[in-house]
Amino acid sequence: MTHRPDRTLAAAGLIGVYAMVIGFTDNWVRVIAAETGLWQFHATRTAMAMALLALAVPIFGLRVRPVKWGPVVARSLIHGFAMVIYFGALAFLPVALVAAGLFTSPIFVLLISRFAFGHSIGPIRILAVAIGFVGVVLVLGPEAMGDASLAAVLPVVAGAMYALGNIATREWCGQERAETLLAGFFVTLGVIGCVGMIVLAIWPLPVPAGVDGFLMRGAVWPSDAFLFWTFVQAAGSLIGVGMMIRAYQLTDASRASVLEYVILPASALWGWALWGETLDSLAVIGMGLIIAAGSMIALRAKAQESVAATMA
Repeated sequence: MTHRPDRTLAAAGLIGVYAMVIGFTDNWVRVIAAETGLWQFHATRTAMAMALLALAVPIFGLRVRPVKWGPVVARSLIHGFAMVIYFGALAFLPVALVAAGLFTSPIFVLLISRFAFGHSIGPIRILAVAIGFVGVVLVLGPEAMGDASLAAVLPVVAGAMYALGNIATREWCGQERAETLLAGFFVTLGVIGCVGMIVLAIWPLPVPAGVDGFLMRGAVWPSDAFLFWTFVQAAGSLIGVGMMIRAYQLTDASRASVLEYVILPASALWGWALWGETLDSLAVIGMGLIIAAGSMIALRAKAQESVAATMA
């Protein structure tokens, strides 16, 4: 594997934009979930995203064909199934517990990076992961640590797969274009969405009204509101996820994964701006810890880059 210099500050900027874009678009999922299902949402969003990407290819000179198909397909499947497990767990576990499980991914990034790829992990990064995860738990609330059961392991499995997919972005797919990995991600989720709709058409489930039926609801006739907000999701995800993918190509996954914690404060900020939702004091402290963890990584990277520039 060839050595690629870390560009952590550039990655931090990309992840910051990603967090603000995704934080905004994800706040509108509640509108989508009130009338349609997760599977139709994934399939429709993929169709819209791929249409937008197809328009962008000739305009911006993009390339979606992989340099190596195997690593791209493997990474897409890993991330796709991580999201399936994550959303599937939402059917029978509290949202806070599921989110807390997914945000164990930076811990798995450290472990996989160290023991599978032999990367050295310094004490600053280990401390940043610990501080960031404590912040996540505080933002999600005390209930995130309750309801422990065998089923609660599923979000942690999703977190481990998400971590592996993020490591694969740089380790396996470092030579790929960001738009190539973006297309693979969306196609995988679109296929999963189509399979989900087919399964629910053959074996329909009782569907609660409103957002409670998001996971169990099969295909329905889409409203104008669904199409509009799904298009916003598709466009926002193309920009945001594309930036996140590029960030993981620019710096080590153990750094990028800690910076990705900023998605929670960004989502909370949009929740306040759009819906007037407020946070308690513990959540505010948690956001401070998350920002501190990201700052530790960014400042450490800046110091290392300055030393490297001086020695060059």
